[in-house]
Amino acid sequence: MSYSYISHLDCPKCGETYSDQEVQQLCECGSPLLVRYRLDEVKSQFKKEHLLTRENSLWRYHEVLPVRDDKNRMSLGEGMTPLVKMNALGEKMDLSHLYMKDEGIIPTGSFKTRGASVGISKAKELGVERLAMPTNGNAGAAWALYAARAGMKATIVMPLDAPNITRKEVAISGADLHLVNGLISDAGKIVGKVVKDQGIYDASTLKEPYRIEGKKTMGYEMLEQLNWKIPDVILYPTGGGVGLIGIYKALLELRELGWISAEKFPRLVAVQAEGCAPIVKAWEEGKSESAFWENSKTSAFGINVPKAIGDFLVLEGLYKTEGCAVAVSEAEISRAQKEVAESEGNFICPEGAATFATAEMLRRQDWIKAEEKVVCLNTGQGVKYPESVDMEDVSVLEPGEEIF
Repeated sequence: MSYSYISHLDCPKCGETYSDQEVQQLCECGSPLLVRYRLDEVKSQFKKEHLLTRENSLWRYHEVLPVRDDKNRMSLGEGMTPLVKMNALGEKMDLSHLYMKDEGIIPTGSFKTRGASVGISKAKELGVERLAMPTNGNAGAAWALYAARAGMKATIVMPLDAPNITRKEVAISGADLHLVNGLISDAGKIVGKVVKDQGIYDASTLKEPYRIEGKKTMGYEMLEQLNWKIPDVILYPTGGGVGLIGIYKALLELRELGWISAEKFPRLVAVQAEGCAPIVKAWEEGKSESAFWENSKTSAFGINVPKAIGDFLVLEGLYKTEGCAVAVSEAEISRAQKEVAESEGNFICPEGAATFATAEMLRRQDWIKAEEKVVCLNTGQGVKYPESVDMEDVSVLEPGEEIF
């Protein structure tokens, strides 16, 4: 059995095809490239039953991942994160089947690990020695650490007000860390110049084709954990949107493999913050691409992306699954983060909290029905965002002082 059944790369806009055995970035038309597999062969060789004896990492799906040779696999055991039934919170929201896919329980503490593991592994296979990327924090931390594992040099540029912990993760990895007094779009311009001037591999979101492949394993895992029963709704915090694109790609592949029903897909929901909601605005206007969001700002730093290069792929996923895009306020994000911790004992990140705030809103609007199976994605550990917690009500005692 082949380790990978990768076939080629193609452009979802113009249809041009490319080899995966050479370094590829964007299509000549400027679009991100997508990885394609020989799914007819996968279907005949790879069966659900094979998973019963496989390792509990995302590499259990290696036939539909892009790394041709196992020796190039850079892994820290990432994947197979918990799918947790949220009973107490579900009761409060009037949702009988509310689940959380918890990506905080993964090396580097966020879902960005998936893209880094697969992206770095393929880069190693292609002989890449140096890479550069802009980041809002978690992606840079993950790629810097996995680059170190692969013996590569990483140059990471992130906004000055990115979470302090993610900055330290990059710094300790030995990567070149640079802070810019601006947004991720400003960091992207700096990386673009470095890539052009020095010929470094561009690991920016969707400017290499393989990050999506790591992210799509969230879709494979969710369906496997649900015994291949399709949930009704999946809510995803959307900045660059790679995770949502990946989950939709996983659904398409699983349908072609015959592992899930061809009759329906989950309704995908792109969750954004009111201070940065370009996908929501485009969806509300029925457009296929978004416009740059001026003066974006949100405490959910990972979704503070004014313009996503793959926005057209995010919107396609929403339209094709009869999903929607929703923006929530900072107050709603903060309240949901606290409510998840108090109800379920899980300290989730602000981006993940935004999905729970949205689920509650859509239930009130009856867009989500009480009996439907709903999965919220928590994309990272809350402890990475200590500033998101208000400590003003905490008392300070003198030694020997009684509490009551």
